[in-house]
Amino acid sequence: MIRSLLMAALFAVCSVPFATAQDKKDEKKPKLTVDIFASLDDEKLMKEAPENGVIVSRKGWEKLAKAWSIKEPAKVNFEKEILVVATTRGSKLNLSTKLDDKGDLKILALATRDLRPGFRFAIKSVSKEGVKTVNGKALPKE
Repeated sequence: MIRSLLMAALFAVCSVPFATAQDKKDEKKPKLTVDIFASLDDEKLMKEAPENGVIVSRKGWEKLAKAWSIKEPAKVNFEKEILVVATTRGSKLNLSTKLDDKGDLKILALATRDLRPGFRFAIKSVSKEGVKTVNGKALPKE
C-alpha cells in the first residue's frame, strides 16, 4: 500500500509541467514575419537569390517573391527587419543566424549532401537592430 502511494506521488510530481530556461528565452523572441522553406524544380532560379544572403528592401523582397513564385509574400517592415536567404540542392536545409557583440550577423546554412533535382530554399526574417555587417561584409543598401 505504501509502495503504491509512493509511486502515485512520484508520478504526480514527474508529470507536472515546468518551464525551462529555453522556454523563457523562446517567449522573449519576437514572432518571425517570414519563415519559409520550399522547393522549386528549375535550378536556374537559384541565381535569383541575393548574392550576400540578405534582402534589405521591399523591392528586393518583391523581386525574389515573384521570381520564386512565392504567393502572397508577407509584408515586412524593413525599417525593423531584414530577410536572410539560403539555397541548396540537398533535400534539407537549416538556416540560423547569430548576432555577435560587434554587430556582425552570422548566417549559417546547413544542408544535407544528398543532391536532388531542383533546389530548396529557406527565408527567415531577422531583427535589424544592432546589425552592422553580415558575415563580415557591410549591410547592403538595396
